Amino acid sequence: MLNKRNFIRTTLAGVATMLLANIAIAQETVKPVSAPVKNVVLVHGAYADGSSWSEVIVRLQKAGLHVTSVQNPLSSLADDVDATRRILALQDGPTILVGHSWAGTVISEAGVDSKVVGLVYVAARAPDAGEDYAALAGTFPPAPAGAGLVKSGGYAQLNEEAFLRDFAGDIDPVKAKAMYAVQGRVSETLFASRTTQAAWRSKPTWYAVSTNDRTTSPQLERFLAQRMKARTIEIASSHVSMLSHPDEITNLILEAAGQKH
Repeated sequence: MLNKRNFIRTTLAGVATMLLANIAIAQETVKPVSAPVKNVVLVHGAYADGSSWSEVIVRLQKAGLHVTSVQNPLSSLADDVDATRRILALQDGPTILVGHSWAGTVISEAGVDSKVVGLVYVAARAPDAGEDYAALAGTFPPAPAGAGLVKSGGYAQLNEEAFLRDFAGDIDPVKAKAMYAVQGRVSETLFASRTTQAAWRSKPTWYAVSTNDRTTSPQLERFLAQRMKARTIEIASSHVSMLSHPDEITNLILEAAGQKH
């Protein structure tokens, strides 16, 4: 009986020692909670330029974030992705990558970069790898802005009426006309591009749907957000919610960055 008791005591002591050792190892290997992300890279879409993020930039800077706005050439997907990657290379740590409209395609491709820890889509495309996005979009109601495209020399832009009414319909007309003057001309082949990667499949995602959008179907936006299982907000906005509702877009980016707001 004594030997049996000694055996049990020895066994229990051994188990306790193992448990304590495992706890110690676990404590050594558990990583501390990451600090909030400080870097944000903003990518503009078609018919716009980097200044389209101006209202969001000043708010993010006020919140203490390091912000950079990419200037896309809009000449090809590869060119836009390269422009974004050059900016990502300049970041000194974890980064939130944000794309508006066409730039959703760009960040879906470039967002696999190891520095990118989250993706924010603003009324944006979000194709899967190799997907025919035009065919997907064709299954949803057409957006009125497309009728205002003017093509010349292999590039296209929105005419003034379509830009003011369908692209930036809830922006002060004076500001909207200034935006129209600097709009980015897009290659006629740009929208036929297909991504080779879909960063949203492996990175946390956020999506802002513009419910009054006349450039991209709101129903399509909702579908994309649901498909990527994004944290989603809806804003009663035109296509350029980052200008007409900058507080909401800023707060969504701050949320993605783990910043209190």
